Order: sequence, then C-alpha cells, then structure tokens
Amino acid sequence: MGEEVSKLPPHVQQRLLRLQQLQQTLQAVMTQKQQLELELTETEQALEELGKLSKDAVVYKSIGSLLVKTERDKVVKELNERKELLNMRISVLGKQEERLRGQLKELQAKLQRDLQPITPP
Repeated sequence: MGEEVSKLPPHVQQRLLRLQQLQQTLQAVMTQKQQLELELTETEQALEELGKLSKDAVVYKSIGSLLVKTERDKVVKELNERKELLNMRISVLGKQEERLRGQLKELQAKLQRDLQPITPP
C-alpha cells in the first residue's frame, strides 16, 4: 500500500496524511469526552446519594489513598463545582468533535474527487 500511496500526486498524499491526523484527533477527543461523561455520571450518583443523607451525617472523602472525614455540605459544594466543570468541558469537546467531523467529511469528499478516475468526455 505504501508504494501505491507514493504514486499519488503530492497534494493527494498530503490530504491522506491530514485525513489520518484528523481521524486520530477525533478519536482522542471522543475518548476524552467519554471519560469525562463517565466521571460526570459518577459525580451525579455521589450527589444523589449525599442528598439522601441527613445534614449531620458522617461523610468521608477520598484523598489519594486516604479517606478523610469531612462535612457533607462541603463535599456537596465540591461535587457541584466539579459537575459544572465537567459539563463545561464535555460541551467544549462536543463542539470540537462536531468541528472535526465536519472537517473529516469535507476532506473525504475532496479525496473522493481526487481519486476518481478521469473519464474523457
């Protein structure tokens, strides 16, 4: 396949390289977004469980490999801030994913035109 690619015009080779780069970037963005969505789900579940507890319930939070006793309201505030940050980052990654998909679609169309055999009129 490498030999076949080297026979293509330089601008087509550049577009193929750009296509591969865009696909890798899109994959990385999608993976990162998926990880953040998982963390958001866990955060929402933790908030839901904390909501079931009384205000004076004993709560521990994980700091590294330690569990530290803390105030319920303090943890709720931290989790809500984390949730807000996660939503913002997911939104940004969603927009980036959309933009990358558009660039990929456009580049694929150009490559299809480049690679179509030229038929005489």
